[in-house]
Amino acid sequence: MASATCSLLLNSAGLAACPCKTFNAAGRDEAAALHSARSLFAGRGSEAIRKQPSGFVSKPERHTAAATRCQVPDPVSDEGRVSRRAACLGVLGAALASSVQKTGEANARELEVGALYPAAPDPSYVIFKPTPNQTPALRAGNLSPYQFWIPPSWKEARVANILSGNYCQPKCAEPWVEAKFESPKQGAIQVIISPLVRLTNVPGASIESIGSADDIINSLGQFVTGNSIEPEEIVEVNSKKDGSRTYYSYTVDSPYAKNGTHNLAVATAKDNAVYLFVVSANDKQWSTNEKVLRTIQQSFVV
Repeated sequence: MASATCSLLLNSAGLAACPCKTFNAAGRDEAAALHSARSLFAGRGSEAIRKQPSGFVSKPERHTAAATRCQVPDPVSDEGRVSRRAACLGVLGAALASSVQKTGEANARELEVGALYPAAPDPSYVIFKPTPNQTPALRAGNLSPYQFWIPPSWKEARVANILSGNYCQPKCAEPWVEAKFESPKQGAIQVIISPLVRLTNVPGASIESIGSADDIINSLGQFVTGNSIEPEEIVEVNSKKDGSRTYYSYTVDSPYAKNGTHNLAVATAKDNAVYLFVVSANDKQWSTNEKVLRTIQQSFVV
């Protein structure tokens, strides 16, 4: 009965059947028959096959193949029963752990960030600072910590696996989306990371040594708008020093931008990555929330 339960739970989790499925709750008779069939075909397999009509494969042969692939111990012995039980419990535990993790991540995305992150010095915002295991790049040790402020009513948005860099860490050659947040009333946030090698061959280069503020936006502007960017769409460019690090900031108004006509961006470099922080809004969101969106932009630090 334990084997049948294991198989049922694993299938409901969307995984492959339990390794012990070959020996189910049908009883010891089926198991003993399988054991006998395995012994028979070990000595006379080729002869039995020759006697069958063309294209016919007997049931015992298929079951024997399955048993050989699974390498399941003798089902009649105590050792076999213990091994199957251990295999079931191990796979079941992994399935449940994976399910719990995915459920936790999905639930976190459904919650407003005010319920998940600590308050900022201005209580109108919370501070988002990802944990070391929160994104594929951070898990790979490929990024330094970063943080920014978000209004507490915003929610985290799902990043598609193909855009997350999960498939190429820790040696990604193209930019990826590190995190996304959205608010229907106020706008959207994206953290986009570009590998340093895409812009320079100098390891650990600062943003100033890579290029001027204009050079950076010309290289990465397509990731700000989600489309092409024209010089006349860059409304404002600034540079500020925070400790030893320089941050370039931009205001971009582009009628063809995918995430909204109005885009605020910040770019800086650390270790082997260029961090691009983008805050976007459509005309309606911008008209009532420009001050909030600029506060979010100015809060980004690495």
